[in-house]
Amino acid sequence: MPAESTPEPGIPGDPGSSTQRSPKGRRRKTRSTRSKALLITAWTAAGVVVLGGTGAGYLYFKLNGNLKSVDINQALGSDRPTKVDNGSENILVLGSDTRSGTNKELGGGTDDGSARSDTAMIVHVYKGHKRASVVSIPRDTLVERPACVDTKGTIHGAASGVMFNSAYSTGGAACAVKTVESITGIRMDHYLEVDFSGFQKLIDDLGGVTVTTTKAISDHESHLRLTAGSHDLNGKQALGLVRTRHGVGDGSDLGRIQLQQAFMKALVDQVKHVGILSNPKKLYDLADTATKTVTTDTDIGSVTRLASFASGLKGIGSSHMNMVTMPVQYDRADANRVLVDKAKAELVWKALKADRPIPKAATEGTATGTAKGVVSPG
Repeated sequence: MPAESTPEPGIPGDPGSSTQRSPKGRRRKTRSTRSKALLITAWTAAGVVVLGGTGAGYLYFKLNGNLKSVDINQALGSDRPTKVDNGSENILVLGSDTRSGTNKELGGGTDDGSARSDTAMIVHVYKGHKRASVVSIPRDTLVERPACVDTKGTIHGAASGVMFNSAYSTGGAACAVKTVESITGIRMDHYLEVDFSGFQKLIDDLGGVTVTTTKAISDHESHLRLTAGSHDLNGKQALGLVRTRHGVGDGSDLGRIQLQQAFMKALVDQVKHVGILSNPKKLYDLADTATKTVTTDTDIGSVTRLASFASGLKGIGSSHMNMVTMPVQYDRADANRVLVDKAKAELVWKALKADRPIPKAATEGTATGTAKGVVSPG
């Protein structure tokens, strides 16, 4: 049977069809500007949703041909936590620093093609999709990394007392998800990954992100220098902010997480104010950049599925996001490493499994950085 003919979506700069039938059969001339904007919006994607960071973890508008995806379910098989069917969703968001191509200069080091999960966040979206909790996992956490099979079918053995970010560098997305599920006992419903160069360009396409700093920040390693006050950060500055650890606070990874979380709240607010209907060209540029930047699991690796998923999250603003760091304590044997505070962490995982808010007691008395309050939205 021949396929049913359907109109092609428009793109910015495309004049599109010059005629259209009205409900009564009459023909009329070109669509209004608002109608064109709505058509472009509908076909380009459902919205830009940023959760995590490079901070962060991140989900964006997509164009079908750009998006990369990995089959987490096939790689991990059935040996996973049971999905809790209570209307909530759990997403692992990674910011990666692949040491190849455009990322070489941004990530530092040699062009050896290696990659690390520079940032990891578990985003728990509560039933109703109006609120979310974000749990950052310090990359320097010493963990028991389980045996896993990567998406190429290569088997990687278990390891004891290794840094959390070694899971990604060892076996990619599948091993990172396996390790998170082993630590938390929570099934990750989705996976999102954003790389350095794409993040930087995305911020530029957005027109920058506005933050306020209460202290000056100067870090020669991340090439970031900011005075105290309000700043409209471009992509390079934003990347420097979410990667800096020596320019403010105690220089720890925990302090950097605090900066990342503050920046992500500013970014979420910025995205919500992007005039996509009044500026379809900007929408298209964002979509093009974002879908070249993000890697997803195959469950949301299509236009319709990712757009639907994004549409369901777009109502979550920064005021409805609770951001915490996985409860840890400093390792007495190495001040540059942290250990999971299992008793406190279990309070977090139990709350998320039950779709409840994370209790304040879960993070009281745990190790924290000293950069809290240095950066705020706006």
